Amino acid sequence: MRCERDRLAIFMDHRVELVNYANRIVRDTGHAEDVVQEAYLRFNVAVHDHFLEKPVGYLYRIVRNLAIDGRRRIQREERHIVSGADVEMVEIPEKVSSPEAVAAARAELRVMQGAMAELPERTRIALEMHRFDGIRLKDIARHLGISVGLAHSLVVDGLEHCRERLYRSS
Repeated sequence: MRCERDRLAIFMDHRVELVNYANRIVRDTGHAEDVVQEAYLRFNVAVHDHFLEKPVGYLYRIVRNLAIDGRRRIQREERHIVSGADVEMVEIPEKVSSPEAVAAARAELRVMQGAMAELPERTRIALEMHRFDGIRLKDIARHLGISVGLAHSLVVDGLEHCRERLYRSS
């Protein structure tokens, strides 16, 4: 394509349709917007010095591939969380049979509190909202002003960090 202005014009002329197309695949408008934005960046670089007969078709192909990849990644992460890979927050049982069990539970709780304190603020907030308050990823994303995919990644990262700290302390 000749210049960035031409590439941008093609993108802007088809942006709404591209978002709708991506949304049908990822089923989340915020994520679809992210996919289309990423697609434009890749499109802009890929066709910088090349002539394409069907640049719109190429742009749609990039959107499709990114949307499918993103959908697969989210499904994989959801399976990871659901499969029991997430950390269960430690609570001290109401009826504890021995002082050793109380001490062990309190030690695990201190480790988890320390792990939570080590997290970046946005990750900690997302994890607390999801695990302690039961808030859906969509609502967390809206609250933090991020995409659902990123909210999901923050929760997974927070869980992984807590799990690693808990296992390291054992």
